[in-house]
Amino acid sequence: MTREFVLRGKTASGKQEVLNFGGHKTGYAFRMTEFQIYPSTNIATVNQELAATVTAAKTYEDPSNPNFKNEGLIATALFFPSGLSTPGSMVPYSVVNDTFLITQNLIIAVIDTVSGSPADVNWQCRFESVKMSGPEQAVTNYKQFQISDGS
Repeated sequence: MTREFVLRGKTASGKQEVLNFGGHKTGYAFRMTEFQIYPSTNIATVNQELAATVTAAKTYEDPSNPNFKNEGLIATALFFPSGLSTPGSMVPYSVVNDTFLITQNLIIAVIDTVSGSPADVNWQCRFESVKMSGPEQAVTNYKQFQISDGS
């Protein structure tokens, strides 16, 4: 039986937060299945360009310039004007590596790239738990340690 849960938050533009996965039940990892961002202000305008990343590495991945070669990059998301002049014509887009098994803390980083007074970014991540055997857990923990240690 799959156990799903959601983490949600609101982060100031240009800032990062840690998503804590420490202390969870032994023998389980977590898989991100969905990542979405949404503006916190000026929702009906076309004056926003939001970006976010979720990373399992030692440092965060720049949301306005993500590097998909970073094996610790788990997800990216964009929320930007569609090019139409109609207020509220926004396009949400996300890319999630749903094969990455999470056993350690993650870093979420967000930015509103519109100059002036950037808006905070609302975000939501959906995860499911994955049961692992002892050897699977050892390999997954070692792999994620290597990524988060920067080695």
